[in-house]
Amino acid sequence: MKLHTIETGKFKLDGGAMFGVVPKSLWNRTNPADPNNMCTWSLRCLLIENGDRLMLVDTGIGDKQSELFFSHYYLSGDDTLKKSIEALGFSLDEITDVILTHLHFDHCGGAIARNGADQFRPVFKNAVYWSSERHWKWATQPNMREKASFLKENIFPIEESGQLKFVNRTEDYSKNVFENIDFLFVDGHTDSMMLPVISYNDKKIVFMADLLPSVGHIPLPYVMGYDTRPLITLEEKGKFLKKAADENYILFLEHDSVNECCTLTNTEKGVRLGNTFQLKEIL
Repeated sequence: MKLHTIETGKFKLDGGAMFGVVPKSLWNRTNPADPNNMCTWSLRCLLIENGDRLMLVDTGIGDKQSELFFSHYYLSGDDTLKKSIEALGFSLDEITDVILTHLHFDHCGGAIARNGADQFRPVFKNAVYWSSERHWKWATQPNMREKASFLKENIFPIEESGQLKFVNRTEDYSKNVFENIDFLFVDGHTDSMMLPVISYNDKKIVFMADLLPSVGHIPLPYVMGYDTRPLITLEEKGKFLKKAADENYILFLEHDSVNECCTLTNTEKGVRLGNTFQLKEIL
């Protein structure tokens, strides 16, 4: 097994929305805002060489939305999904599996490309796209709170392509879904978000998606305003962070604009940040 960080650029979101009820005087220390109260976030994905499979976890925001849409998110940087994959010597057609942690536009937008004015196509024509049936139903019949995050042009073309399959969720933790990869399901941010838990040598590497967007979100009350069930996030996060600290998990951070990976440590004040590093430093 080999793991590769895939950078796809950066974007901005409102700092208050990203930290919920936590005052700006606190979160601004770790994630400083610009004059418009916007903080910079990464759109970081993970590529996994796993036996005869080449697996991509999440796909970033993509490039098919309108100029008006992108004007709200201040995209920056030269990295793209295609450039980062090809820089490793792979082509898009070699991807065998695309694991979508959930279907919010900043996690799945790069999975589908525009093919003409009103037509769309899968970016990875030879890949199976993995979601969960429960989350798919949630995203395709969206509530008013999340409707703006579940864009139909990102979602329905996956099913129409015939490339969609579902990971079977029987409990909150599904084991041995793929060789060396389990899934943790959490429901606070959105229903049935699935986090890959990767067994690499003697390590557990967890792709954190939106359960832990950045190291600035480690304190338990630091829960995003975007979460649909913040009290459930609080419970899920507390349970996970304790286990991650006890068992020395490596956390791969999708949205932290500075820190790619981190570990956690137990202190008298609870779980706190341990070390930060790039993925390649521990492989």
